[in-house]
Amino acid sequence: MAFPHNSIRAFLAHAKTSFSKAIEKSQRVTIVADNESADLDSLASSVLYAYIRSLSPPRNAFTPLYIPLLNIPATDISLRPEFGALFHHAGFHATDLVTLDDLPPEQESKLKPENTRWILVDHNKLQGALGMKYGGRVHGVIDHHEDESSVPQDTDPEPQVIEKCGSCTSLVIRTLKSSWDASSGSSSLSSSAAHAQGDSLANDASISRKWDAQVAKIALASILIDTANLTATGKVEEADKEAVKYLEAKINVSPQDATRWNRDEYYEEINTAKRNIDKLSFNDILRKDYKQWTENGMNLGISSVVKPLDFLAKKGTKESDGDKEDHFVTAIGDFMAERDLTVFAIMTTSTSTDGQFQRELYTQALSAGHAAASSFSEHAAEELQLEDHSIPALSEKPGAMQQSSEGPWRKIWLQKDVSKSRKQVAPLLRKAMAA
Repeated sequence: MAFPHNSIRAFLAHAKTSFSKAIEKSQRVTIVADNESADLDSLASSVLYAYIRSLSPPRNAFTPLYIPLLNIPATDISLRPEFGALFHHAGFHATDLVTLDDLPPEQESKLKPENTRWILVDHNKLQGALGMKYGGRVHGVIDHHEDESSVPQDTDPEPQVIEKCGSCTSLVIRTLKSSWDASSGSSSLSSSAAHAQGDSLANDASISRKWDAQVAKIALASILIDTANLTATGKVEEADKEAVKYLEAKINVSPQDATRWNRDEYYEEINTAKRNIDKLSFNDILRKDYKQWTENGMNLGISSVVKPLDFLAKKGTKESDGDKEDHFVTAIGDFMAERDLTVFAIMTTSTSTDGQFQRELYTQALSAGHAAASSFSEHAAEELQLEDHSIPALSEKPGAMQQSSEGPWRKIWLQKDVSKSRKQVAPLLRKAMAA
């Protein structure tokens, strides 16, 4: 039975309660899992896919209800200030989300693989502990990263969409917008649904449109951030532009939202919140937007940071009250040790002194990863337009590195091709590690 058209808050509450009951009673569940960095694009993609699909599930769906899973512990939501800004506009709270904390402990084995079906959004291979247990239960994907050939060819009735796009959310909208329109257009509100939201039945259409506008704002937050408000050169695709046009139309037919909507202001609000990481610790900044892979028996981790390396180095120095360079390298070494990483990279985005968008890349490798790091440095330099770089907060000279058999290999670059994000850099590092 399809979930009746309602607010995103009501849907999330229903999904969370139903998920808990399904686990307890060993019932079937369909999980829409985002990637382990759990950024805005991942959050929006999983929530939107689950919400729209639950409004209009395929006849042969594994289950009629789709559960959106935020692929982090609940406590890590606080590391993402942009989420708080979004929740205000979307009408729900962090506690409404299904997170890793809602999965049963591994030792209990209450969520049996055969009782699950997994849809991946914003990635196309289930990683880590989830991948080891449930990787064979993946049956659908919408993603904009490099295809890892992990999803079965036949995923009917779920889609298999892997293509270049500024935002994965744009692909979700393109894939499911006809279902969303059909469920919204044919919906009729029950008195319980309306009253649950603090509304009356005086204007069912107005309430329905308000709910759609809230959902549209979730999608727009993701797309606008990922495409810099549709201005990111080499990143914006037609699907992104069409999605924004479609979503703004949803907002503009809502009497309560149309007159107040301003896309530029909305983008600035979400972007400002995302960049507000000053209160986070050095370690939390690295954890905030982090992804990990395994290649050739070695683990690779990449953290994306929305401040320059100079900010991060100063943050580490302030926390240590010690030698700035030693602490920076040591703190990163500790971060690597906690995750058993052989190679680790930090990718930063910031605005230069002359107002230009810029990227920096820092790479550190243990002795087992020296060859991979050197290979990456040699072969990726041209493609990424890497230039030796230094940062004021550290005493290293431009491009300085250490390649002794005992110490870490490390190097800092300015990445001149700013169109290349982690989606492009990670495969290059993984290729060097796999060689």
